[in-house]
Amino acid sequence: MRLGYNTNGLAHHDPAEGLQLLADLGYQSVALTLDHGWLNPYARDFARQLTAMRRLLDGLNLRSAIETGARFLLDPRQKHEPTLVSPEVEGRRRRVEFLKRAIVAARALGSDCVSLWSGVILDQAPPEKAMERLLGGLREVADYAAEQQVTLGFEPEPGMAIDTMTRCGELFAALPHPMLQLTLDVGHLHCQGETPLAEHIRGWGPRLVNVHIEDMRRGVHEHLLFGEGEIDFPPVLAALAECNYRGGLHVELSRHSHMAPEAARRAAEFLRPLLAAAGGGTAKA
Repeated sequence: MRLGYNTNGLAHHDPAEGLQLLADLGYQSVALTLDHGWLNPYARDFARQLTAMRRLLDGLNLRSAIETGARFLLDPRQKHEPTLVSPEVEGRRRRVEFLKRAIVAARALGSDCVSLWSGVILDQAPPEKAMERLLGGLREVADYAAEQQVTLGFEPEPGMAIDTMTRCGELFAALPHPMLQLTLDVGHLHCQGETPLAEHIRGWGPRLVNVHIEDMRRGVHEHLLFGEGEIDFPPVLAALAECNYRGGLHVELSRHSHMAPEAARRAAEFLRPLLAAAGGGTAKA
């Protein structure tokens, strides 16, 4: 697997300087969160941004995944809205079109996948209604991904319509699409009590296309620096290695942009020896 970092933790960095920082620290992959400052899919020069980003990635020998969790890109007043489970048809349509732009970006960059999630149910719709909305948009997105030959990594997220691995399994059963695979967040498993973590990783190993990693406490959805939470990481990395997972292991510290160089350095120093011990790492020293 390739040690990586999510650009939602580099919000105050120029893209070129942020990628250079990661490469200098030995990272080999980057999870690119489409946002105002990083690859804005609504910018007039988006095509130029993609060309420049591809050149940067190739020059630094960085692989990539595309992330779609920008907080206020689609609506400056509501975090993460609209989503695939929003009550308004036009809102769900806007999310679908955004995800299609993300797929275009992934194809242009040769990214491993586009990572996405369901969204929060804001109108107290019953679970079956939320699933109906989700399936309607996700099916269209998955079909477009197939046309573009881009893999999707669906991520269960605490507090959202699809929050647990059980709910994710229900979604995959309802939409058995070949392009629909899994983004797994290690901290989310621990947060929601889906333990032992290694068992879940082994069980879902064949569908893994993207992994997020950070420390976390049970019952609290807060991404923490390694050592500040409760997770025992050696069994996690050993399980990923046993699954022969070869994608990006992306550190996600979205609330640490104010200390990004230090956070990225500490994360690399923490994970590199554990990856080596697990026999699954290719991160540079």
